[in-house]
Amino acid sequence: MLRGLPPVVAADARVLILGSFPGVVSLAARAYYAHPRNQFWPLLGAVLGEPLATLAYPARLVRVKARGVAVWDTIVACARTGSLDSAIRDAQLGEVERIGKRAAGIRLVAFNGGTAGRAERRWREAGYATLVLPSSSPAYTRPLAEKLAAWREIAAYLDTVV
Repeated sequence: MLRGLPPVVAADARVLILGSFPGVVSLAARAYYAHPRNQFWPLLGAVLGEPLATLAYPARLVRVKARGVAVWDTIVACARTGSLDSAIRDAQLGEVERIGKRAAGIRLVAFNGGTAGRAERRWREAGYATLVLPSSSPAYTRPLAEKLAAWREIAAYLDTVV
């Protein structure tokens, strides 16, 4: 079984972005979205008006938390060979209550892609507003501009307009 990464969350977080499960590169680096072609950091940076993609990973986390964003995954452990979501087996899901205890002010739970989005109902039934976003993965080849248009919806929950 592979274990995922711990949640990146500050007590005053307002938006939680959930991926599915870290890829091989991210697990090795112990860093969310570490694959150089993953568009997560450029997308979130554009939404927040922050140069996240140009910063070292620890600085990214500081900026993200300061802006009210938390990052985690819907799957906290699984069996998988490679990085494809389609290869995930025996998935163990993260506890919805765990985040609520750490950040009671979360207003939106956004899901980075369809695999993460399969958990949307659990989070919506727990009382959160939800949004399934186009995946930031390089395997999801929708144009960046289209992805960004959808990702910008996050800003409304952060009182940020970019």
